[in-house]
Amino acid sequence: MSVPPDAPALKRTRPPRPRRTDPAERRFPIIHRRLSRAYPDARCALNFSNPHEMLFATILSAQCTDAMVNKVTEKLFAKYPTLEDYASADILELQQDVKPTGFFRQKSKNLQTTARVLLERFDGRVPSTMAELVTLPGAARKTANIVLGNSFGKVEGIAVDTHVRRLSQRLGLTVNEDPVKIEQDLMALVPKSKWFKLSYLFIEHGRAVCKAPVPRCADCVLNDICPSSRV
Repeated sequence: MSVPPDAPALKRTRPPRPRRTDPAERRFPIIHRRLSRAYPDARCALNFSNPHEMLFATILSAQCTDAMVNKVTEKLFAKYPTLEDYASADILELQQDVKPTGFFRQKSKNLQTTARVLLERFDGRVPSTMAELVTLPGAARKTANIVLGNSFGKVEGIAVDTHVRRLSQRLGLTVNEDPVKIEQDLMALVPKSKWFKLSYLFIEHGRAVCKAPVPRCADCVLNDICPSSRV
C-alpha cells in the first residue's frame, strides 16, 4: 500500500517513563540499567585468595567497613595461613588481631569455632551449599550468599547487607525490615541472572550517594523514580 507524498510522517511513540509511584516491577529494570552504567566495575571489595579467607573476611565485615577488614586481614591471613592455625590460636591473641573490626570477642570466637568445624566436619574445606554454610558460626544467609557467589560461582540468593537493606527500602522494593524477608522480596522481583551483581550495585550506590542517614538525592541517577527522593 503506497503512502501519499503529502501524508504526515508517523511518529514513533516511546512508553512513558516510570514514575515514583509506579510498581516496583515497572521501575526495577530502569533502576538496574542506570546503576549498571554508573558502577560498571561493582564487585566484592573484600580481599581473599581462597574460600576460607573469603568466609572469614565476610564474618569480620559485620558492622565494619570493607576497607578496615582488608587492613586487618592483610596481617591476619599472613599470620594464620591455615585453618589449623586458627583452630589452635590463643583466643586472647586472636581477639587482639581482629579488634579493629569491632565485636572482636564474638568474631574471634566465630573464626576459631568455624575453623574447628571445617576441620572436623568438612575435611578442612569450606562447604559449597547454602544449607551447610549457614550451620557455621557467624555465617547467616548474607555471608553464605557472598561466599557462594565469590568463591564457587554459585548463586542461590541475594546478599542483603546494610546498604542493600537501606536502598531496597528507599527505592520501594520492599516494606520489610528483616534481611531474610527483604531477600525474598528481591528474589521475587529480580531476574536470577541479576541476583549476584545486584548486591554490589546497591552497595556502591549506598556508599557513594544513597548514604545513611542523609542521602545525596540531588546527585542520584534515580531521583526521578525513587519514592524517597528529596528532590
